Amino acid sequence: MAASRNSPPAERAAGANPAAHGGAGEHGGAGGSRGDADLGGCVAAFFAPRLDHGRRVCVALSGGRDSVALLQALAGARAALPLRLSALHVHHGLSANADAWADFCTDLCRDLDIPLDIVRVRVADTAGEGPEAAARRARYAAFAGCAADWLALAHHRDDQAETLLLNLLRGAGVHGLAAMPEERPLAPAATLRLVRPFLGTARGEIEAWLQARGLRWIDDESNADDRLRRNFLRHEILPRLAAVFPEPAAALARSAQRLAESAALADAVAADDAAGVVDADTLRLPVFNALPEARRANLLRRELRRRGRRMPDARYLAEILRQLAVAGSDAAPRFAIDGGEIRAERGRLHFPGVPPVLPAALPAALPWRGEASLPWAGGVLRFVAGVGLGISRARLLAAAVDIRRRAGGERLQPHPRRPRRSLKKLLQEEGLPAGQRAVLPLLFCDGELVWAAGIGVDAGFAAAPDEAGVLPIWEPAAGG
Repeated sequence: MAASRNSPPAERAAGANPAAHGGAGEHGGAGGSRGDADLGGCVAAFFAPRLDHGRRVCVALSGGRDSVALLQALAGARAALPLRLSALHVHHGLSANADAWADFCTDLCRDLDIPLDIVRVRVADTAGEGPEAAARRARYAAFAGCAADWLALAHHRDDQAETLLLNLLRGAGVHGLAAMPEERPLAPAATLRLVRPFLGTARGEIEAWLQARGLRWIDDESNADDRLRRNFLRHEILPRLAAVFPEPAAALARSAQRLAESAALADAVAADDAAGVVDADTLRLPVFNALPEARRANLLRRELRRRGRRMPDARYLAEILRQLAVAGSDAAPRFAIDGGEIRAERGRLHFPGVPPVLPAALPAALPWRGEASLPWAGGVLRFVAGVGLGISRARLLAAAVDIRRRAGGERLQPHPRRPRRSLKKLLQEEGLPAGQRAVLPLLFCDGELVWAAGIGVDAGFAAAPDEAGVLPIWEPAAGG
C-alpha cells in the first residue's frame, strides 16, 4: 500500500456529481425514517464527556449519507462544544467515480470551513483476503496517520445489526458477536481513539434528517451489489425480517450490546484465571488443566486474542484442550494457529508464533537513507510518505536516521499534552509479551528516539498538518 495526502482545489459545486443525492431519496426500510431525530444533540451529548481526553475530532468522510450526516451534525455542534473539527477522506481509487467523490468532499468541507485531508491509497490484495478486506486494511493504515484525538466513524444501528448477522453466520464467538464497539483505541497503546457516535441511530433516521435539511450526499455504486454479503443482508434479509418482526435491526443491535457485556465478563473471568497460570509468554499447564473446561477455553482464547491471533474453530480448540489435558511432562504437542504455532513443553504452553528472532541476531543499528522498506526481525518495516503524516520529513532529512532494537532507558512522548514516559512502561501498558518487546523496531534521529512500533511518533517530531511527513509501519513476520 502506498499513501499520499493532499487537499485538492475546489473546482466544482458538490451538486455537479451525478451520484449526489438530496431531497427525495431511498429510505432505510427496516431502520425507521423519522426526520425529527436530533443528530446534533446526539453527537454533542456523545462528545461532551469525552473532550477531557482531547478536543481534536476528525470525521472519516466518504461522502456517503452517513458520514455526511456525522460531519454536518458535528459542524452544527461547534458552537456548543470546544472541539477542533477536521475531516479525512480515503481515496481508494477502486471506482471510476473516486475522483468525483474526493471533489464532493472537498467542496463540502470548504462550505463548512472544515480542514480536509485526502489520503490516496493503493489497495493490494496480497493476502488473498478479498477486495473489501484489502480496502479496509489500507483504510485503517491511512487512519493511523490521523492527527487527532478522536476519529469518528459513521457506523449506525443497522450497520451493527448487519455485522452481528455476518459474524453469527461465520460462527464467531461472543467477542465477534459483540460486533462494533462504541469506542476503542485505533491500535494498542495508541492515543488516537476510534468512536462511533451514531451506533444507536437508525439508517432511516439519518437519511430523513439529511432530507429534512435539503443536504446532499453521494452513493457508492458498490452498495447496490448484492453479491457482497453485507449488501445481501441489507437488501434481501433484513427487509424480509421486518415484514414479520418489528424493527429487527434494533433488536439485533440490542443483542450485540448484551453480547458485548458477556464478552467483557468473559474477559474479567479470564484475567482472574490468568493469575498464577500465565507467565510472560507461557502458560503453566498443571494449573491451567485444573480449571473447568469452559474456563480453560476462555483463557486460551484470551491469550490468543492478546497476541493478535485469529481464533481456531470450536472443534480444533476442543482438540487442543483435550491434548493439553492428557499430555505428560515429556510430551511436546504442537498446534498450528493463524500462520504460527503454540507448543507444549515441560509442563508449559508456549506462544512463540514463529521461531523467535533473538536480539543478538539483529543489527545494533540499521541506517535508513530514504528506502521505501527495510527488513527487520523477519518482517518488513515500510515507510509511507504523505502530508501531515507520521514524522516530519524535514527533521528526518536533517538527521542521521537509524533503526535499533531496545537497549533500555528509552523515553517517548506520544501525546503532546502528556509527559515523556519510559518506553518500558508504554510497552507494558500495551500488554505486549516481553519476548516480543526485544525485537520491536525503534527509529532514532541523531540518537534520539522519535518512533516506536506499536506506540507511535514522538510529539516533538510529528509532522504538522500541512508538512511533508513519513510514517513507519512495521509488518512483522506471519504469526509474529
